[in-house]
Amino acid sequence: MIRLLFLLLALFGATAAAPFDPFAEARIEAHPGAQVPLSTPLIDEQGQRTTLGTLAKGKPILLVPVLHDCPNLCGVTLDGLTSAMRASGTVGGRDATVIAFGIDPKESARDARASLDELAGRHPEIAGHIHATIGTETAIHGVTNALGYHYAFDPRIGQYAHAAATAVLTPDGRFSRWLYGLAPEPADLKAALNEARAGKTGGIVRRLVLLCYHYDPQTGRYSLAIAWLLRAGCILTVLAILAYVLLARRRGDAPC
Repeated sequence: MIRLLFLLLALFGATAAAPFDPFAEARIEAHPGAQVPLSTPLIDEQGQRTTLGTLAKGKPILLVPVLHDCPNLCGVTLDGLTSAMRASGTVGGRDATVIAFGIDPKESARDARASLDELAGRHPEIAGHIHATIGTETAIHGVTNALGYHYAFDPRIGQYAHAAATAVLTPDGRFSRWLYGLAPEPADLKAALNEARAGKTGGIVRRLVLLCYHYDPQTGRYSLAIAWLLRAGCILTVLAILAYVLLARRRGDAPC
């Protein structure tokens, strides 16, 4: 009995001592109607000073938090949004201002420009219709905190864990809704822009948060998720054994 309890405590301790949990660190808390600071100083892909307000020009904003130099899903997220825009007849600069919002303060304007060039290489129609920004840590957090967008740096692999999603803002910079996942439905995108254009906030959306996070460099798999499943399986096994022993004791079939 005592050994089983110690084993159970050790398993819980191993879980609690996990050095980095992307599923806890990278999350989204929707803040309907929250005012995003449009005057926050940023740098665009050309290395010029700008702000979200300057880029918006009185249009709804599609703001995509990304890493410009990302080996994982950021490019796929931008691909998905671009495809949804094409399918819904949405044109960047005409119907909305589209911004790839860099969340890593160490990235440069060159990184931002390179990511847009790669995107335009895959989707020529987007060239000149999307912006990319970088900023200081203070400037970036000023925007992401207002949105309720949480992300974290994992020092073990030198990368950020963050959710794949697009924030839809009204022309005056109020948060309207999130479009979650790698590729929003064209109808959802169009409806979200119509609501944002009308100044509505807090629309109902389907929520499925997908993390942009590095694969295990040795196995090529999401090892942390697998580790969590293994831990859960071990804990359930110990609990089952413990329940059996307690039940056996009550029946007088097993000594302690």
